Amino acid sequence: MIVVVAPVADSSTEQMVGQPAPDFALRSLEGANLRLSEHLGEVVVINFWATWCGPCRQEMPLLDELYGKYRRAGLVLLGVNLDDTQDRAIEMARTLKVTYPVLLDTRKDVARAYQVGSMPVTILIDREGVVRHVSEGYKPGYEKRYTEQLRELLNQ
Repeated sequence: MIVVVAPVADSSTEQMVGQPAPDFALRSLEGANLRLSEHLGEVVVINFWATWCGPCRQEMPLLDELYGKYRRAGLVLLGVNLDDTQDRAIEMARTLKVTYPVLLDTRKDVARAYQVGSMPVTILIDREGVVRHVSEGYKPGYEKRYTEQLRELLNQ
């Protein structure tokens, strides 16, 4: 079953820029719970995705490259999967060989907190926990924009 998370009325994810990122804790594919607030002091990228989303499948390997390149500089990347069950998410993450943590938001609570309406959504959070950049959808070349934004945040 495909579930699309509807955005909050008269609101968009981009309105979150400049606001504190909503904290959350989700279970990872490895079974451990991860909490966003544990990463204060680090630059965090949250990528909301689903297995039925073609652009998500394109973007994930490119995000993994950025993660590999910048994690030693303090980058944390959290992939938040919105599928109803974890089986497809596990299969896609393994097929695409992503090395960053993949978290399961089967109840869509975190997606609602971040006002996710389209897929994928990529959110960049600074070291103080403030949302600095939001990107809805994906087209080839977006990763260059992410690289510039990440370098700026990592150097602060």
